[in-house]
Amino acid sequence: MKKISALILLVLVIGTIDAYASGDRKQKTETRKYSNEYLDTVKVDKELVINDYVMVGAEYGGGVSRQLFNPPYMQDNLWSMDYYGVSITKYSKMFGFMPYFGLQAGLFHGSEGYLMKENKETGATAVVNGATRCVYKVVDIPVTAQFHYDMDHFKILGALGIYGGYRYSIERSGYMVTDETKYAFLDTDRRFDYGLKGGAGFGIVFDPFEIHVKANVRYSWSTLYEPDYRSEYYYSFAYPLDINLSVGLFLQLGSRSGKDKATLRKEAKAVVFGEN
Repeated sequence: MKKISALILLVLVIGTIDAYASGDRKQKTETRKYSNEYLDTVKVDKELVINDYVMVGAEYGGGVSRQLFNPPYMQDNLWSMDYYGVSITKYSKMFGFMPYFGLQAGLFHGSEGYLMKENKETGATAVVNGATRCVYKVVDIPVTAQFHYDMDHFKILGALGIYGGYRYSIERSGYMVTDETKYAFLDTDRRFDYGLKGGAGFGIVFDPFEIHVKANVRYSWSTLYEPDYRSEYYYSFAYPLDINLSVGLFLQLGSRSGKDKATLRKEAKAVVFGEN
């Protein structure tokens, strides 16, 4: 009986040693077979997952300015090509899973003003402080909520927010403008600007760069001059409304999509070895 027990014990020991050796050989074989190069060829779902990321960029363009006059005047579009600025954008997930939103802040330069035209019924052209044309140069700091919907190499953009600015330069022209008032602000002119700013557009994406084409709208809540500059009884208002088209180049400061090569290899191993 003792000899039989010893024989059984010997068989178990040999079997255990052989199992460990076989497992080691199998692991080495699988390691050689499933190298990084091989795992890179395994088909893994590469669904576009947008990360929280930051980007910086610069924009340039031009547009048109008009005034919301009260009382109304006949006016034409005032065109300019000096809209430019820089911005920083932080994209984040709302409620932790909706990757469509972000926040942008920037510093921009542009123009606003008016260009009067002849009233065909009366034959008269309106003037404001002697000017039939007036151009204000403005710098503003907008803070806007961003919307973005991303595809592989394309994205849809939207923005809405507020801005604060300063009218630092003025140029008046017209037959009633004097040398003293052509480039000078009057006591009745308002220089601080603020209001709503928003826009929409699209982006072409080749990570880490993005090219954005946007239409931007800026609606001022600050009239160009004091409402009682002509009369303390009959107020006048002029609220700028500007539309600018711009093209911008942006640089991503982080990874835009969620699955890098290391993540894909990890998922490939799960596919090959049947791991959960």
